[in-house]
Amino acid sequence: MATENKNLSQYTKAELPNVAGSKFAIITSEWNNHITFNLRDGAKDTLIDLGASPEDVTLYQVPGSFELIYGADKVAQTHPDLDGIIVVGCVIRGATAHFDYVCQGVTQGIKELNIKHDMPIIFCVLTDENEQQSIDRSGGKHGNKGVEAGVAAVMMADMKKKLFS
Repeated sequence: MATENKNLSQYTKAELPNVAGSKFAIITSEWNNHITFNLRDGAKDTLIDLGASPEDVTLYQVPGSFELIYGADKVAQTHPDLDGIIVVGCVIRGATAHFDYVCQGVTQGIKELNIKHDMPIIFCVLTDENEQQSIDRSGGKHGNKGVEAGVAAVMMADMKKKLFS
């Protein structure tokens, strides 16, 4: 596992851009919400820590990870002034091929949205073999992948501003 020897919650604030005045949306899957809500909170707290106003971080929820695609598409269409969107989900392998189809679909769907829309859409969807791996990556021994998504959103929002200013 790529995060086995990393704590994802560590970043150096002074080395990252300040995103005061930037607007973000976080769309979170309710499925496995004991994991996804921790990821969402990590992302939101990171955006605020790096300068975003709490009022400029809007939260949305969808039923499952597959619905993140539709949710992100509609939020991007109706709020083109956003500086970034973070999609948060968690898919845990089960006994059928459903895991593979959902993971592939969500990954490809979010990739397509990044091409379609003029804003970064950050992928924070855990695709783990078991629940413990997801717990470990959502505030457990490997930190919080949501924090990493928040940092990525800040960096990409800054890149977008530099390219279009």
